[in-house]
Amino acid sequence: MLRFFKILLVLLPVFISSVISAQEPITIEKALDIAEENNPTLQRTKLNLERYQSNLVAQRASLKSRFSLNLNPVTYNRTRRFDNRLSQWYTNESFNSSGTFQVAQPILLTDGVVSLINTFGWQDNSSIVEGLSNRNKAFSNDLYLQLTQPLFTYNRRKMELKQIEFDYENAGISYALQRLNTERNITNQFYAVYMAQSNLEISKEEFENAKQSYEIIKNKVEADLSAKEELYQAEVNLATAQSSMEERIVSLENAEDVLKQSLGMSLNDSIEVIATVNVNPVLINLEVAINKGLTSRMEIRQREIDIELSELQMIQTKSLNEFKGDVSLSIGIIGDHERFGNIYDNPTQNPRVAISFTVPIFDWGEKKARVQAQKTAQTIAKLEQQDEKINIELNIRQVWRRLENLRTQIDIAEKSVRNAQLTYDLNLTRYREGDLTGMEISQFQTQLSNRKISYSQTLINYKIELLNLKILSLYDFEKDVPIVPVRELKVKN
Repeated sequence: MLRFFKILLVLLPVFISSVISAQEPITIEKALDIAEENNPTLQRTKLNLERYQSNLVAQRASLKSRFSLNLNPVTYNRTRRFDNRLSQWYTNESFNSSGTFQVAQPILLTDGVVSLINTFGWQDNSSIVEGLSNRNKAFSNDLYLQLTQPLFTYNRRKMELKQIEFDYENAGISYALQRLNTERNITNQFYAVYMAQSNLEISKEEFENAKQSYEIIKNKVEADLSAKEELYQAEVNLATAQSSMEERIVSLENAEDVLKQSLGMSLNDSIEVIATVNVNPVLINLEVAINKGLTSRMEIRQREIDIELSELQMIQTKSLNEFKGDVSLSIGIIGDHERFGNIYDNPTQNPRVAISFTVPIFDWGEKKARVQAQKTAQTIAKLEQQDEKINIELNIRQVWRRLENLRTQIDIAEKSVRNAQLTYDLNLTRYREGDLTGMEISQFQTQLSNRKISYSQTLINYKIELLNLKILSLYDFEKDVPIVPVRELKVKN
């Protein structure tokens, strides 16, 4: 039984390693697809967009005809009242039932409402005055068309719709910007994992070379061909290489956790990334990149929306303590009869007209101060728009300069790797022949490892800066096509 557990302990790491290696590798394209569905920040922005979309759908639905039915099935009342005209008391008892059906149609053009209203009812009413009883049982129907229209004020209904449309457009732009930011973040984190994997592979190679050097010097010392000091140095080099490899394992695990968090994956999931870091430097015209950014960047449209919203806010501010009026017109007929079929035997027309005005007198300077504050807000919005354009041009210039510098660095790094590899190979032969010490060959090994890491990092830096320029200008210079992150926003009616 003990032997079985020993075999199990030996095979368990191999089994775990095979499971981890069986994990499907993730490419940068697949990582972006996963983030599209699971990234927490992107999900919140998408939900916010859906919220504003629902608000816009609701606002547009409120502009359609509204149908309502109010029912009063039973109303009973018995009371003692005084008749001022006749200066006498009387007892009144009533029992009635009624219902009102209404169709109201808002008018977006004028902010008015036109309504068709019908009230149908039945009543049993009786009164006793000085012992004499009067009673009436009858059906009644009141049908009329009514128009309610505000005067001398701004169109509140149209402004509400416009504000919600701006909010929805702004939410769509924010979602698109978040997608671009997510692409940038995922790309950086993806290549951080890739570099950590590459660094670990280099450390493993360095560790294997250190082991090989250790075996070589060990054999020489045992054959009395080298001093024991060389073996001690080889042991230090081997321990240093092992420590470096373990540190890079930790760095890889940390980088993987950050990427898994951004992808919305469980931190316990295993992950492996694969990438082809081949770079074909692209010649980019700075003026073209700036022009693309200034004509396409969505942040500029966001600043334009802020300006337009501030103009709407100014209209609302100027309406404080305003002179305004309301007019209500209606026309219809009323009929009543003891028999339902004879309600309109003797109808009565019921035209109604009502006009009212609100006249401000004195507000202690409130309106003037609020208008001045809103003018300042408009000025700030315009300044922010100009500042946004300057920042866009500034960022594009900086990224373009880094790209031009990285093109030169790529050539230098590639030559450095080639020279370091040739130098290491030549000195490894000399080391095997005993012409170099263990410390000297370790220095050449470290130099080669650093050159490889630097070359890989330079390639990745170029790809990331090229992505930054694509996001800043909304133009893919590799494919020579524009980027359209915000497509036409469609709202279901």
